[in-house]
Amino acid sequence: QRVSIVTLGARDVAALRSFYAQWGWTETEDANEGWSAFDVGGWLLSLYPIDSLGDEAAPGAPRPEAGWNGVTLAINVQSEAELVGIFDAAVAAGAELVAPVTRREWGGMSGYVADPEGHRWELAVGSEFV
Repeated sequence: QRVSIVTLGARDVAALRSFYAQWGWTETEDANEGWSAFDVGGWLLSLYPIDSLGDEAAPGAPRPEAGWNGVTLAINVQSEAELVGIFDAAVAAGAELVAPVTRREWGGMSGYVADPEGHRWELAVGSEFV
């Protein structure tokens, strides 16, 4: 099994496109004003208007509130220096600092940031999933 695309329902696709580009992510060539995607190493992170996504994926359901929705995404890196670098780059691009990098009981280090619409990212090192 594998994941091909993770789509984030975006209230402002242009603002999120800008954030992820400033964070250093590479947008796909077929992105347009109403949809964007970033190649993230074998899968895509897609940004799609939340109302349109709701019409397709959850017709009739109320739209989620802005902020944390109970889902986290993770980026695992290979060194503490790389972790600090990617964490600092996210904050410099406009991410909200949710939890600073700290040693975790599972033996590695991680911290949390949120993109401008509240999607949470765990940035970690010391995991078998690098």
